[in-house]
Amino acid sequence: MRLGWWIGVAALFGSGSAQAATCRLGAAGTTVSVTIEGTGRSMLVHLPAGRSTARLPLVFVFHGSTGKGRDILAQSKLEATADRHGFLLAAPDGGIPAEQGFVWNIPGVPTVTGKVPSPDDADDVAFVKTAIDQLAAKGCVDRSRVYATGYSGGGRMTSWLSCVAADRFAAIAPVVGLRAGNPLKETPRVPDPATCTPSRPMPVLAFAGDADTTNPIQGGGAGYWQYTMHTALVRWADLNGCRMGPVEREVSADVKEERFTRCSGGADVAGRVKHGAGHVWVADNEAMWAFFAAHRQ
Repeated sequence: MRLGWWIGVAALFGSGSAQAATCRLGAAGTTVSVTIEGTGRSMLVHLPAGRSTARLPLVFVFHGSTGKGRDILAQSKLEATADRHGFLLAAPDGGIPAEQGFVWNIPGVPTVTGKVPSPDDADDVAFVKTAIDQLAAKGCVDRSRVYATGYSGGGRMTSWLSCVAADRFAAIAPVVGLRAGNPLKETPRVPDPATCTPSRPMPVLAFAGDADTTNPIQGGGAGYWQYTMHTALVRWADLNGCRMGPVEREVSADVKEERFTRCSGGADVAGRVKHGAGHVWVADNEAMWAFFAAHRQ
């Protein structure tokens, strides 16, 4: 991965009529560090190779707990996918420092350190919204085609954004991290419906491995996990008003899919489980992008 230069706030975003009509973050095929004005934070943005300066789809990829944006770019190999299909790829760092990296602020849920985020911790939802707004203002992003994926804790962050900021995303694809709200305190094997009330149906494609012992598809494990992947899929199907499913099929020799269809606004819900895979990036990036590309707001 090639890291570019730091782009200053004034040079990157400008103001008013001085803003350019086209996106000029850096050279095509590079990954640059972009300052997000007013947050004191930056994020890595990959500009697809060989593409025009017109507004592009934007995919956020969120790192796992105690990781960094640069880590998930290396793990996911999504930069190459962005180059093949021509979308911007954003990889921010979480807002709460932990060990050698960062964790995401999901209110009311303990991080892997055991600490529940406090009101003094950085608001990651506000940061992501601001990043979308500023990239769109710069002429870089098609607001109708903003998507999110993430690994582990980043998958949980992706799920959380869908619960509280569904108006900003056209579809999500969490990897070993699909949730549908916080575990219910009295009965943690089910999600608390009050903690996930999306403003619109959200298309969902989730990926997991059946040998994952960190976020097992059968539930259990850490306090933030508990309910099963199937339960999360059913909850999203309910939220999306799906009228058919689940229907199971074999995607390949080692991948099984569970899908709900005939959902409001075409917001289908599916989960793919890879046999023998553990707590790793198990996503099929081409299938993920095909799913994203089929949805826009």
